[in-house]
Amino acid sequence: MSAPAQLPYEQAHPLRPAPLLRRLQARGPIHAIRTAVGHPGWQVTGYEEVRALLDDDRLGRAHREPDKASRTGESALFGGPLGDFDTEQADHRRMRSLLQPHFSPRRMRALRGRVEALTAGLLDELAAAGPPADLHAALALPLPIAVICELLGVPYEDRAQFRAWTQAAGDVTDRARSEQGLAELFVYGQQLVARKRAEGRPDGDVISRLAATEGVGDDEAAAMGMFLLFAGHETTVAAIDEGALWLLAHPRQWQALVEDPSRIDAAVEEILRAPGLGGGGIPRYARTDLEIAGVHVREGDLVLLDIGAANHDAAAFTDPDRFDIGRAAVPHLTFGHGARYCIGAPLARIELQVVFSQLAARLPTLKLGCAPEELTFNAHVLTGGLTALPVAW
Repeated sequence: MSAPAQLPYEQAHPLRPAPLLRRLQARGPIHAIRTAVGHPGWQVTGYEEVRALLDDDRLGRAHREPDKASRTGESALFGGPLGDFDTEQADHRRMRSLLQPHFSPRRMRALRGRVEALTAGLLDELAAAGPPADLHAALALPLPIAVICELLGVPYEDRAQFRAWTQAAGDVTDRARSEQGLAELFVYGQQLVARKRAEGRPDGDVISRLAATEGVGDDEAAAMGMFLLFAGHETTVAAIDEGALWLLAHPRQWQALVEDPSRIDAAVEEILRAPGLGGGGIPRYARTDLEIAGVHVREGDLVLLDIGAANHDAAAFTDPDRFDIGRAAVPHLTFGHGARYCIGAPLARIELQVVFSQLAARLPTLKLGCAPEELTFNAHVLTGGLTALPVAW
C-alpha cells in the first residue's frame, strides 16, 4: 500500500470532489491516512463496506487507552474517543431506548404543522424585506433552532447564547475552546433541568419528559438534552444551506422541483446524498483485530467511515457526482445504518421537505446571488456549513 494520504484533501470548488479522494476511491474501498493533526488511521470509502461497518460491533466510539488513541482533530465531541470502553454498547442501547419514544413517527408527524408555520413565517419576513437576501441568516439558521427549541423545551430567546456554545463545542481546531463550549452547554442543560423540575409541570417537551423519567438523573437528562440541542440544529442548518446551494447551482433541477412539487421526497433524498462529497468520516475505533476489504486493521486503530465518499461510490450510484433529483432510489448513508441510525432522521426529513416545498412554491425565481466558488464555509466547525448564502429572485 502507498504512503498514507494526508487529510484534509484539497478541494478547489465547493460543488466538486477533491481529486485525490476520487483517485483513492478508484483504487479500492480502504486507505491508510494521516488525520489533520498528523495521527495514523484508516479511511473507508466504499458504499458496501461503510454500510456494513456502521452496524459492526467490532468498531466503537470508545478506546481501551483513550490517551493513546489517534485523533481526527481538536473537537472535544468528535476529535477523539468517547465513552467507556467496557460499557459502551450497553450505554448506547440505554440512551437510544430513552430517546426513541420522543422521536416516534407519530410525534414527528404532529410536529410537521409547527415546522410549516415557522417556515411560512420566516418566508413572509424574507419576502417582505425583498431581494437581495441571505438565505442562511433568514431561513437556514433560525428554522432548525426554533424547531429544536420547541421540541426540547429550550427557550428560543436563549438561542444566541447556546448557538455560541455549540459552535465552540464543535471547534475542530481549538481543544480548549471546544471543551469550554461543551462545559458551558452542560451547565446550561443542568440549569434547564433544575428549572423544569422546580416548576413541576408535566410539559410535553423532551427535556421535561426526560427529567420525569424514573432512573434518569439530572446530569443524564441535561447531557442528553444538550446532545440533542447540538445535533438537532447544527446538521440541519448545514443541510438547508447546502441543499439550497446545490439546487440553485443546478437551475434545471430547481426548475424541475418548481414545476412538479411531487418530486419533493426524491429531491430531499438527493439533497441529503449529494452535497457530502466525502473526505473525512465518522470516527470509530477497532475494538478487536479485523479485516476490512482484505486489509488487516489492529485493535485500537482509528477507522474513519467516510459516508460522503460512500454516497458517491460509482459501484452504488450511477454517475455519483451528478446532482439529480430524479435519481433512482438507492438508500444513501447520510443518517447512518443499523443500530446507530440517526434518531433525528424523521425530523430532519420533515424540515427539509417543508423548507424546499415552500421555497419552490413561494419563490420560484430564486437564484444564487454569487458564484458558488465565492461562498465561504466555516472550516473550524465540525459540521462545516456556509457562513452566508446570498440569493435574489
